[in-house]
Amino acid sequence: MIHLESNFVQFKEELLPKEGNKALLTFPFLHIYWTECCDTEVYKATVKDDLTKWQNVLKAHSSVDWLIVVVENDAKKKNKTNILPRTSIVDKIRNDFCNKQSDRCVVLSDPLKDSSRTQESWNAFLTKLRTLLLMSFTKNLGKFEDDMRTLREKRTEPGWSFCDYFMVQEELAFVFEMLQQFEDALVQYDELDALFSQYVVNFGAGDGANWLTFFCQPVKSWNGLILRKPIDMEKRELIQRQEATLLDLRSYLFSRQCTLLLFLQRPWEVAQRALELLHNCVQELKLLEVSVPPGALDCWVFLSCLEVLQRIEGCCDRAQIDSNIAHTVGLWSYATEKTSSLLASDCHLPEEERKYFCQEILSFASQQLENSGHKIVLPMHSFAQLRDLHFNPSNAVVHVGGVLSIEITMCSQMPIPVHVEQVTVNVHFSIEKNSYRKTAEWLTKHKTSNGIINFPTETSPFPGSQNNLPALELYEMFERSPSDNSLNTTGIICRNVHMLLRRQESNSSLETSSGVALEDGAHVLRCSSVTLEPGANKITFRTQAKEPGTYTLRQLCASVGHVWFVLPHIYPIVQYDVYSQEPQLHVEPLADSLLAGIPQKVKFTVTTGHYTIKSGDSLQLSNAEAMLILCQAENRAKVYSNTGEKCSDALLRIQSSDKVTSISLPIAPAYHVIEFELEVLSLPSAPATGGDTDKLGTPEPHRKHKDKQKASHCMVTTDHKVSIDCPWSIYSTVIALTFSVPFRTSHSLLSAGTRKYIQVCVQNLSELDFQLSDSNLVDTGDSADLQLIPLNTQCQQCIYRKQSVFFVWELKWTQEPPPSLHCQFSVGFAPASEEQLSVSLKPYTYEFQVESFFTLYNVKAEILPPSGMDYCRTGSLCSLEVSITRLSDLLEVDKDEALTESDEYFSTKLMYEVVDNSSNWAVCGKSCGVISMPVAARATHRVHMEVMPLFAGYLPLPDVRLFKYLPHHSAHSSQLDADSWIENDSLSVDKHVDDQLDSSSVKSRGSTHSATSSEHKGLPMPRLQALPAGQVFNSSTGLQVLVVPSQDDHVLEVSVT
Repeated sequence: MIHLESNFVQFKEELLPKEGNKALLTFPFLHIYWTECCDTEVYKATVKDDLTKWQNVLKAHSSVDWLIVVVENDAKKKNKTNILPRTSIVDKIRNDFCNKQSDRCVVLSDPLKDSSRTQESWNAFLTKLRTLLLMSFTKNLGKFEDDMRTLREKRTEPGWSFCDYFMVQEELAFVFEMLQQFEDALVQYDELDALFSQYVVNFGAGDGANWLTFFCQPVKSWNGLILRKPIDMEKRELIQRQEATLLDLRSYLFSRQCTLLLFLQRPWEVAQRALELLHNCVQELKLLEVSVPPGALDCWVFLSCLEVLQRIEGCCDRAQIDSNIAHTVGLWSYATEKTSSLLASDCHLPEEERKYFCQEILSFASQQLENSGHKIVLPMHSFAQLRDLHFNPSNAVVHVGGVLSIEITMCSQMPIPVHVEQVTVNVHFSIEKNSYRKTAEWLTKHKTSNGIINFPTETSPFPGSQNNLPALELYEMFERSPSDNSLNTTGIICRNVHMLLRRQESNSSLETSSGVALEDGAHVLRCSSVTLEPGANKITFRTQAKEPGTYTLRQLCASVGHVWFVLPHIYPIVQYDVYSQEPQLHVEPLADSLLAGIPQKVKFTVTTGHYTIKSGDSLQLSNAEAMLILCQAENRAKVYSNTGEKCSDALLRIQSSDKVTSISLPIAPAYHVIEFELEVLSLPSAPATGGDTDKLGTPEPHRKHKDKQKASHCMVTTDHKVSIDCPWSIYSTVIALTFSVPFRTSHSLLSAGTRKYIQVCVQNLSELDFQLSDSNLVDTGDSADLQLIPLNTQCQQCIYRKQSVFFVWELKWTQEPPPSLHCQFSVGFAPASEEQLSVSLKPYTYEFQVESFFTLYNVKAEILPPSGMDYCRTGSLCSLEVSITRLSDLLEVDKDEALTESDEYFSTKLMYEVVDNSSNWAVCGKSCGVISMPVAARATHRVHMEVMPLFAGYLPLPDVRLFKYLPHHSAHSSQLDADSWIENDSLSVDKHVDDQLDSSSVKSRGSTHSATSSEHKGLPMPRLQALPAGQVFNSSTGLQVLVVPSQDDHVLEVSVT
């Protein structure tokens, strides 16, 4: 049943609600216009205008809930002879103002008479009044709730205020309370409580709202809860003005909840909620980092406990209190503990009083309780303070089975010695992903150097800082793709989120909470029977590591009887690590890179892990074909502990056979490290090159130059894989040693007419200096008539780092030279800094092949000035004569598809082209042509063309290039690259070539012996093949022609090359 109280107030326009008014209790739900007019003239003169103004005012304020009451009085009727019947006035009002809402006008007949007609009119009026009032109330209440929800949804927007929203929702609670719907009113306050608590928790997690800063003001008043007033108007006004502290808001909110709970006759829920409130306030003050004077919070808790107990006793009789003592015992215990902890550790009290209160605590702790498992939990700061902690070993890292010692220093606050039954440290154990890969060296990097951790000294039980808060334990989190191990997501996770977000001050059936909570865990460090003297005390814990992982010290507890003093969170974070490691073998070079050809040292590191090296254990190394393991007489192995201390030094016994090298390991216990060094030697050799490899002087497309320049600065590497059998595993370990060849070798073919030379360039790419000796070049084909005559004068010479040395041999032969030459270059080398090596080093070898090295054609070019002139002039046409001479008769290299046979001799088709890459000459006319060259010694073709010098000075001659002109069906020919020397002229085979050639009259322009420039449609294109550099010798290379400027030139341009 809903009880709605209504008050009648005289209509005033200033009382109408304005836009944005959130007051629901003073809201005018229904407007009533009363009139007793029975005269038509009076109605027209005054009442109608008055009604019109009244409705216009309501429309201006958007008020549609109204009612017109016409009061009929029979006495007035008798005095008026010209009045209309009653229905006429009512009908006029309904016609003028009600329109379709005729029920908004009612008649009240003779309200002061006691008649059936009057009673009926009163009943009709009250029914209509109740209906319209409830309709208006329901509508406006729904609109108010919608507006309140809209305001709540805007809580994430800047400028939103919790205090403003608090007043709006409390208005709704007041309405429900006025309707005697106390349960609904309590729900509104509970929602405000939950909303504020969530914001505080978010603030502690780093997501704070700006309006929360109003509640972070320092605590200046700790009077406790006030529950005697139904509404504490003083604190409500502070909230409305946004001047309330956290304790003010919590006190007012709980006082309203307490009032409603008492209306609902649930006083015991008040006690339960009060205990939760006190614990939550303590935690919220910590999260908001509110500054609290020493002892103020304990005083506030103590006074609040007494206020709640007194309020409950005031509304319950003694029988009810005795039967529900379980609901109030927590408050009594909490108040007692706060008093005792304050008085026992208060240094401002006299010494005798401190001793008295301390003795009282000890006497209380020694009492026998009915429930033997019941614990009284007090904060550690009232009993003792943790000063420092020391690990042994200092890096706080031990292996499985190792012993770890933890020494703590506790400063007792008690004025007398206190015997503590046990001091325990609760430890949180965690196993990280891939923790099996952690070694002692890796874990040590994350520890302090001396193993000592100092804790901040706190003089107050609750400082205004965050030192007593549970510390955030943040760790990086990476998630990688299982397919390619690429990084998918990364983030930060909090390991102790359960410590931050849980309700830390809750009581249980076995312990009475006082702001701290006991943790239960399987990992506990314990020290029994300790006497704490006033001042500093040393307590040592020892533990043997059993399971690998990370152990975090969470909570420190000291038990005196059934009283437990608890430090809920040890901060800064204190951790020690326990690792279990599989035996491992690690092989690494001592230098940045291993060089082939000289002895190199390699370091072997054996981490024993949980394995114990016994007598007879050895490493079995399979020998690689091109890598030798050098056995020295004084190879020694060193054994270190897991902390890096040297334990022993033993002689290393190495036995080698053709296939296996056995290394006997010294005896070493588990979790130790064995280190020793060996010398290895990789045989030096350069990769063999074929005839088409890069040779100095061989033309190649320009697009390949950049890649080859990059490769020229890198050493060639060779991988040698060695299989090692270890005593702790049935599987073999395969390691790869990468050796870098310190030299890069290249060769080139040099020509001087028909004389041939081979040049070998050795480039030192390493950072060492070497001594080269005994250079040699041999023909592996064993040609009897071929000789390689060295032109190197020095037998030994030094090659410095990043430098090059050149070797030259002249080729001589008596008969026809072979089409290709297979050569092997070898040179002895040794480090220049070494005095004497224990082993003899093998020479460095380089194999290569030279093809088509015999000179077949000699090309000579000559530029003649115009007739009548002594010198060439810029802008004048000059004559260019090119002669191509065959130097030998038919050889094996000439027998290809370009060779044609006639009755008298063989001939081959060649294409010539004249190009000037320096842009010094302009070739006039056609720059290329095809000739038929007899394959006979001293056969010569001469080509004449005109060129024009573009600059004055000594200009080099244009380049003349020769190519083989192959038929289109040739399978061995190749098209020239798009970026090469060929121009865009189209070429085709000339069908009208004269077989009877005049070797002295072949010219390029106008000659029937040259290729025509017209393209034969439908005829496949021929192919061109570049002649190797060794087959063509240009005797005009390096020649220059003097060009003088013309007389009309005013600007002198000189080209210097």
